[in-house]
Amino acid sequence: MLSDIEIAQSATPQRIIPLAAEHLGIPEEALEPYGHFKAKVDLHYLNQLPERPGSKLILVTGMSPTPAGEGKTTVSVGLADGLKHIGKKAMICLREPSLGPVFGMKGGAAGGGYAQVIPMEDINLHFTGDFNAIALANNLLAALVDNHIHQGNALGIDARRVTWKRVMDMNDRALRNIVTGLGGTSNGYPREAGFDIVVASEVMAIFCLSTSLADLRERLGKIVIGHTYDRKPVTASDLHAHGAMAVLLRDAIQPNLVQTLEHTPAFIHGGPFANIAHGCNSVIATKNALKMADYVVTEAGFGADLGAEKFIDIKCRKSGLRPDAVVLVVTLRALKFHGGVDLKELNQENVQAVDRGFSNLERHIKNVRKHYGLPCVVAINHFTYDTEAEIAMLQQKLTPYGVPAIVSRHWSEGGKGAADLARMVVEMTDNNASDFRFLYEDNTPLWEKMKTIATKIYGASDIIADTDIRNQIKKLQESYGHYPVCVAKTQYSFSTDPKLRGAPSDHVVKIREVRLAAGAEFIVMVCGDVMTMPGLPKVPSAENIDIDADGKVMGLF
Repeated sequence: MLSDIEIAQSATPQRIIPLAAEHLGIPEEALEPYGHFKAKVDLHYLNQLPERPGSKLILVTGMSPTPAGEGKTTVSVGLADGLKHIGKKAMICLREPSLGPVFGMKGGAAGGGYAQVIPMEDINLHFTGDFNAIALANNLLAALVDNHIHQGNALGIDARRVTWKRVMDMNDRALRNIVTGLGGTSNGYPREAGFDIVVASEVMAIFCLSTSLADLRERLGKIVIGHTYDRKPVTASDLHAHGAMAVLLRDAIQPNLVQTLEHTPAFIHGGPFANIAHGCNSVIATKNALKMADYVVTEAGFGADLGAEKFIDIKCRKSGLRPDAVVLVVTLRALKFHGGVDLKELNQENVQAVDRGFSNLERHIKNVRKHYGLPCVVAINHFTYDTEAEIAMLQQKLTPYGVPAIVSRHWSEGGKGAADLARMVVEMTDNNASDFRFLYEDNTPLWEKMKTIATKIYGASDIIADTDIRNQIKKLQESYGHYPVCVAKTQYSFSTDPKLRGAPSDHVVKIREVRLAAGAEFIVMVCGDVMTMPGLPKVPSAENIDIDADGKVMGLF
């Protein structure tokens, strides 16, 4: 059996300039090619495109995953190819992979099998340099903060209250908490600092929520880097940093155009994690894809308790986007996992565990339909070791809910294997069954917003926080109470304990930390032990990645 990278390397991609012209009508002068098979699309061209009446937005999310993930990206790619297979004009909008998980736990993140976006190696590695630009913009601001303090500190920044961290696109636990400025007076003032991973940074969030270059620059200026000695906030614009930061992001803000193995066009742009950030690709990519295709498939990270909630309550709230339907990705292995089966035994038939694990999927379905007001279809991401008895059990459990469950074989068969799923999505969106709604209103207090998410979506009984955290939330309420909440929490459970599988209820969610993201315009509530700078596993994926004498990448996934 060929690996994902071997399948991708054996494909014959269409050159990006003729593909853009043929499938999307984009002229050559509106493209900035990065080699033969990927290109950035000019924002001026995109801004001139008219709205496309009747275009449909399909949100792909999933149940709570196993550590290996359940294949939302693979399903997204397969569904888009399936829509193309049945004669529909489709496009995908996905996030760019982070090098942290690429070299860490999950390996590649461009789909899998015969449902991939290509060039797979480029996408999974440096791609067009967007993440590097975001890191540079972030770290420029960090350097300007320390330089301002060193050069006399005219703004009166309290070095003890600087909250802005440096970032890098790699898992490195040793950098979570550091001390900077050591080595004497010429090296600045010593202070405690730290690193986050790029995909958890506010600059990444701003990048993905901005609607234009001008909006990007304005949002960057609103970033709060810390406070003065008299507790006044200091912004990036106070440091005159936002203009230079926007310059670094000038090219990156243009969406990246690539293709699937079956030549379906794909925008891959931006990449915030959903367990520690808002988990969606860029607003610019999604909105402009809707101008060029009849069906746009987009993905929100991890389960519907994280990615989908943030897609709706943050991305849709800020952008005006409205999904027409939801595809809930399910694997039998994840159902068995939530039914108590050990990771090493997930490939073995266990109908009873599928039954027990259904509680996790059940809650996600209820959340999507009841709290988000969206119609949904369950996509069973088929694995070779799935059995008919297990599939039958899942379909039996779903019958009372009236939710269709479609076995999708895109991994092994490409678009043809996802044709049934595509037909169901078309039927669902044609019926206009969406009753879209936000989970809470803008004027709901921050504490109540967090409590609403915890009780309605996570099944918790309440939220708690230490006194200093409660006081911080009260202070933020004064100026930023209208902002939505972005929860940083484990993706493996509805609770903050990754070991609590299934659908735990009446647990208590503790808020460990609160962060203001004034440029992104949301409040981050960090819950449980989740880290905004992840660490590498005992055996990182990097150990299996190599290159041969001819420059061919091996072992990426």
